[in-house]
Amino acid sequence: MGAIPPRSSWFQVRAEADRLRSCLDDGSDTGVTGRVLSGLGGVGKTQLAADYARSALQAGKIDALVWVNATSRDAVLRAYADAGEVLCRADKRDLDRAAEMFLGWLEAAPVRPRCRWLVVLDDVADPDVLDQLWPPPHPHGRTLVTTRRRDAALVGDGRLRVDVGTFTSHEATSYLTKALDAPERPAQPVETGALARDLGFLPLALSQAAAYLVDTGQGIADYRALLADRTRTLADAAPERLPDGQGVAVAAAWSLSLERADCLRPAGLARPMLCMASMLDPNGIPQAVLTSASALEYLALTRTHESPDDEALTHAPPGASAAPTVQDAVLALRAAHRLSLLDHAPDDHVGTVRVHRLVQRATRDSLAADTRRQLARAAADALMDAWPESELDTRFVQSLCANTAALANLVEGADLYSGQVHRVLYRAGRSLGESGQFAAAVDHFRDLHEKAERHLGADHPDTLAARNNLASWRGEAGDAAGAAEAFAELVSDRRRVQGADHPDTLAARHNLAHCRGEAGDAAGAAEAFAELVSDRRRVQGADHPDTLAARHNLARWRGEAGHAAKAAAALTELVEIQLRVQGADSSNTLAVRHSLARWRGELGNAAGAAEALTKLLADQLRVQGADHPNTLAVRRSLARWRGELGDAAGAAEALTELLADQLRTQSPIHPNTLAVRHSLARWRGEAGDAAGAAEAFAELVSDRRRVQGADHPDTLAARHNLAYWQGEAGDAAGAAEAFAELVSDRRRVQGADHPDTLMTQGEVLAWAERAKGNGLPKVTYRSWLHRWAARLRRKRRARP
Repeated sequence: MGAIPPRSSWFQVRAEADRLRSCLDDGSDTGVTGRVLSGLGGVGKTQLAADYARSALQAGKIDALVWVNATSRDAVLRAYADAGEVLCRADKRDLDRAAEMFLGWLEAAPVRPRCRWLVVLDDVADPDVLDQLWPPPHPHGRTLVTTRRRDAALVGDGRLRVDVGTFTSHEATSYLTKALDAPERPAQPVETGALARDLGFLPLALSQAAAYLVDTGQGIADYRALLADRTRTLADAAPERLPDGQGVAVAAAWSLSLERADCLRPAGLARPMLCMASMLDPNGIPQAVLTSASALEYLALTRTHESPDDEALTHAPPGASAAPTVQDAVLALRAAHRLSLLDHAPDDHVGTVRVHRLVQRATRDSLAADTRRQLARAAADALMDAWPESELDTRFVQSLCANTAALANLVEGADLYSGQVHRVLYRAGRSLGESGQFAAAVDHFRDLHEKAERHLGADHPDTLAARNNLASWRGEAGDAAGAAEAFAELVSDRRRVQGADHPDTLAARHNLAHCRGEAGDAAGAAEAFAELVSDRRRVQGADHPDTLAARHNLARWRGEAGHAAKAAAALTELVEIQLRVQGADSSNTLAVRHSLARWRGELGNAAGAAEALTKLLADQLRVQGADHPNTLAVRRSLARWRGELGDAAGAAEALTELLADQLRTQSPIHPNTLAVRHSLARWRGEAGDAAGAAEAFAELVSDRRRVQGADHPDTLAARHNLAYWQGEAGDAAGAAEAFAELVSDRRRVQGADHPDTLMTQGEVLAWAERAKGNGLPKVTYRSWLHRWAARLRRKRRARP
């Protein structure tokens, strides 16, 4: 009884069908005799139910099948009355009485022969439709429901919910292959797979796309271009006649669900909430973004309607509209979740919200251009609101970066570059770099600079700021020389546009000096910082934080240029100034103390360095906490100087503990994590395990190549140490060969006169001699090598 929907063309057998059969066939053993198929409109719930019903009927597993279109209570009553007339001679002129008799017939009746029945309630729009009309639990009866709803009222009393998702990638590709494969135009797996991904593996979208392609004769590439065209809508990609008797195109498939969700309390918020979610990453939006102050402001401005019984309005002044609260925003998410418009996981790490990409597209298509621009800015503001000051929660920050990228890729440039570059774009790029994704940060800021120049002009402050960030991350990615060249050009342009004494010009000079040092010219960096300190004193004052930072860097590069005593003296003086100006607990004061401890150690006072770092660590723990990156950096330095004092095993043990904390607080690819692994490998070797050190450095080289690139200075340094410990483990010839390869790469990347290149040349000679049996004892050899390298550095500084 009732019309089972016909099997769709190119019906795809899927895993859910087998799961459904297993659930329903085993129901009598578990007491669960009903299943509620719940999911997004278009995932194929009705086709799954029809497939099960047909199969059960044909296999003789049921004696009576009643298919009910359950979109309204009246439709359910009429279907029950029709069934009651046939099964128990009910008078269907009285719908309520006939339905009651039918439901009674479904109950167990000792005087009636056993009857195995199945009632399918298709497309239940609202749980209220079935109030007092649910088929009773019965050992020989089954109830199957399809619905977009996920309300608690749909389950219980022998019914369980089964969430139905989209096709798998394999199922979607198989479906398109069958639908499009023709002798004159065989389907290509790569093309069909790409189209399936574009459509988010949604069965409804796949069927309509296949119909469009068959009807128009277009190729898959042309259809994908149509989908990607932001000037077109989903309606433009629909066939003129829908296949398989479908009543609605993909573009309108969720409009009714959205209307119903918008009526749920708090009324009028589900639609604007879905609009904001449509601008962000379909794979996961943190709840904190959608409940931020900016998101609440947007909800208040775009609320579609209000219900007079909303609690938020009860205490509002007469005629006023209460601003939505965080709880209102969460309830709006739950309303959209109940209608399967999105998936909200409030109990996961960040309360992730996921929205199908086609639901997002259909939602955006319904908005006017001005509304989309307003929405883009609101979404960007919401991301910025949610961004934490401290980025210790790496998964959360990665999600924010992914959402920023999704928003930037989606909107027209003017939406986020109107008058100025939206600050979330800078924050996302910085977060990428600080998490160790240097190449991604470079790509991000290169794109940001190109768009800023196009929309704002080459001399706009934000365009210059984008150039500054691009050059900085080029340097961090290993191209210090290229970064120095870019900063030199930027300094020239800032002087022309903003003036020589502008803070941004001085900052660019700071970065230029730093990159010159990283490129190997420590003496040149020190000279540049000396000039900068003088200018900052004149412009900003002797006690300005930027002046003090320049003095800090001047001391560092004097030390790197071979003047460790001058560096330590300058830092000793600077510590006193920092204490007076910024206080003992300032992060800058703690950083200067860290540097001073290092240069004391470099002067040969390892015990003094370790003692200073021990005191500093106590202050770091008190001020910034155990998990702060600066605290972890102090622990790494302390382990180093303890090792230099002769306790290599203790250093390795401390670094092992530190590595566990690094991995807990920062990602495995974070530069700090890789640096700790580098130090740990070294001290394992110094403690006597040369083979273990070589093995650890081999793994580190592989990871640095993958994360930072083959030419990054840190990758080259890891290769240097790998070769050294390979030699110490007994393979002097292999070490000489590895150092020879490294010399070639250092010349290409860093230049023939770079100190690291010259040092590596010395290693080649030394290990070649040791391979011949002419090598000196280890201590004597290393002392000779350091004297030789120092002589090369002095020779380099003497050049014009």
